[in-house]
Amino acid sequence: MYKNNIEQIMIDMHDVAACFKPSHFWQMGAEKLQQDLQSKGMENFRRFPSALGYFVPTYQFSGWINQPDKYQHLLSENQATLVDDNKAWLNMQAFLSGKMQAESDYRVYKASESALLPNTAAFSESAVGAPVEQFEFEQRVFSRSSLNYLMGINFLKQHLLADEQIKNVLEIGGGFGSLGEILLSDAANDCFYLNVDIPPTCLFSSYYLQQVFGEQLVADYLDSKRFTNLSIEGMRVTHKAAVLCPWQLSEVSGTIDLFVNFISFQEMEPDIVQNYLNEVERLQAKYVLLRNLKEGKQIAKSAGDVGVKTPILGDDYDGFLPNYDLVACNVFPFGYKTIDGFHSELRLYRRKSI
Repeated sequence: MYKNNIEQIMIDMHDVAACFKPSHFWQMGAEKLQQDLQSKGMENFRRFPSALGYFVPTYQFSGWINQPDKYQHLLSENQATLVDDNKAWLNMQAFLSGKMQAESDYRVYKASESALLPNTAAFSESAVGAPVEQFEFEQRVFSRSSLNYLMGINFLKQHLLADEQIKNVLEIGGGFGSLGEILLSDAANDCFYLNVDIPPTCLFSSYYLQQVFGEQLVADYLDSKRFTNLSIEGMRVTHKAAVLCPWQLSEVSGTIDLFVNFISFQEMEPDIVQNYLNEVERLQAKYVLLRNLKEGKQIAKSAGDVGVKTPILGDDYDGFLPNYDLVACNVFPFGYKTIDGFHSELRLYRRKSI
């Protein structure tokens, strides 16, 4: 089915405005993903080199995931050195594999849990897409993607107004669907999840969520083209989730309780982000939850370089969202500071009219 989707998507994308097409950063990524998809099929997408390089984050020691041979000597030397010290060897394995950092994030998630909805207390990630990296803590399974979102949800819940509920959730650039999986995994949440993403990434989230929750409950691009309209309340009647392409966003009607973007806005140009946030404003989002690199993404020095033309800094969102107040900004403990001093921060905005 995904082949039919991509054929129709590519036809439809041909004449849409540039702001709905992949940004400079994603043009190369989209091409690599498309090549891997054509040569490898969908079933193992979470181990594609292109996916691991662009939208499937891992905890594994930098570069190891796609270049294991480059670091094999490091593993071998440490194993030989620590052969008589099992505890030291286990610690080294936990560091290099990423388990040490994953467990740290899991502790933040557990320590910040609350009884508020959306409930995440029983969440355990599926193995759809044949992931190369997952960790088990207390008989539940997690990846870096799911733990990133779980910490983000707990950060949000710390700042929700009394008796406020999150029912309709819109995400732009939802990766392979982690947030949707988390929200829909507990029926008590009563959430509808709408993901808007560029091709071919939208295909992976459609596939992932359909495999987890069933094709009949997750609408993909071809399904959405058969809808009479893209009313959120209408889609909720028959589906738990829907995955749309960017040029369809202006056709969506209704209101949303929460808008989420984790990381992908920092990979777009300012005019593209502003256009998307104008749509978020139109849909009267109560809350806007963002994860952005405070210092901005690297700048592409030439047309063939990976990077952005103009980086988006954390404070730029204040100007993009004039009808929202910045409620909280967080690097520790819910975000992440890189070893070379960059800050992946969470920013939470609340609509001023609430």
